[in-house]
Amino acid sequence: MKKLALAFTLATAFSVQAVEYTQVQADKSSVAFVYKQMGVAVDGKFKRFSSQLNFDPAKPAAAKATFDVELASVDTGAPEGDDEVAGKPWFNTKAFPTARFVSSSVKSLGGNRYEVAGQLSIKGKSQDVVVPATFTAQGNSGVFDGSFTIRRADFSIGEGSWAKFDIVANDVLIKFRITAASK
Repeated sequence: MKKLALAFTLATAFSVQAVEYTQVQADKSSVAFVYKQMGVAVDGKFKRFSSQLNFDPAKPAAAKATFDVELASVDTGAPEGDDEVAGKPWFNTKAFPTARFVSSSVKSLGGNRYEVAGQLSIKGKSQDVVVPATFTAQGNSGVFDGSFTIRRADFSIGEGSWAKFDIVANDVLIKFRITAASK
């Protein structure tokens, strides 16, 4: 009987400490990108995105994440650049308003490092990607940081005369910082 009581006490103690992060705080989060134009690194970001997240650091394999980025919210640092990138040759936001990432698995690498596998869809084209990320608990919130590289040609970003890589490079680094509160 004492063993059963001890097991119940331990199970209760561990379940109380389990924390699941589900409420993404958009005002404390960011999705940005870096690309090279004529050999010079150029930064940009997206101002609007939504997400659904369920992450318990004690059970990473059960985690799920979906992110939708509003492509028309692109911020290149110049209004004319924003209009150009939202246009048909680049994001074609009228036909494809969002980019979406849906996780399929999360693997712990130890030391608060994870690999998040999933599918990224942009402009009607989908690719499997593996996204490295770190997680840091900060009080009632947790912060996910990471980056990964996509090739814009894989998603037809930059069509017509922009399909070449002499002015705008093919590789685009996606960087994110997602802050989520526990429920």
